[in-house]
Amino acid sequence: MNIAHGPLSADVFKGREKLVVLAPHPDDESLGCGALLARAFAGAGAHVICLTDGSASHPGSALWTPQRLSALRHAEMARALDCLGGSARDLTWLGMADSRLYQADATGVADTLEQVIEGIDARQVFVPAAEDHHEDHQATARFASELRTRRPDWSFYSYPVWCRWDDPEFRQTITRHAPVYLTLGDMQERKWAAIRAHRTQLGQIVTDDASGFTLPPGFIEKFVSEDEIFWRMP
Repeated sequence: MNIAHGPLSADVFKGREKLVVLAPHPDDESLGCGALLARAFAGAGAHVICLTDGSASHPGSALWTPQRLSALRHAEMARALDCLGGSARDLTWLGMADSRLYQADATGVADTLEQVIEGIDARQVFVPAAEDHHEDHQATARFASELRTRRPDWSFYSYPVWCRWDDPEFRQTITRHAPVYLTLGDMQERKWAAIRAHRTQLGQIVTDDASGFTLPPGFIEKFVSEDEIFWRMP
């Protein structure tokens, strides 16, 4: 773990401080923060707040209606947390409309997030990077910005998902943030198992929607073989 730069606490990356991960969709927690969560579950504890219901990944499926798909993705996320050393008790499922977070009232969402985080007594909050191009990720970052203005006593960190994959200038882009690189180490297998738990996103469940979403193979390899990356939220 490189913690040479930036005003960051090493303890949170070693599992010594309880933390919260905001996940726009079920699977973002495992992809971006799997090793971080596994260390936290083995130590001070962690909680994941999933904002959307994940129901928009296969809109062309007749067999998997949005309601049915949402229920399955909720179950997959609980299994993923189990793989990381947590349980369904460590998950808050907000169930907001997938791919529609930009329509949500930021103040209202921030109210909900603040209540949940206060209830679990955590002060370390991990948020999708604003550099991610997915609208739900950007909306989640906006909600966190609203929350940060209220809670200067909490620490907020960004974690990248999609910009690690589709931004050719990613390394140069994040240099200004003085990022922390967290090695997967002995948590690599736990992280890989958690990603595999999201079977709908691996093309293993929904078979009647050829245009449905599937995580690209090279994308998965990047997240199970490379360090996790975090920086202080700008």
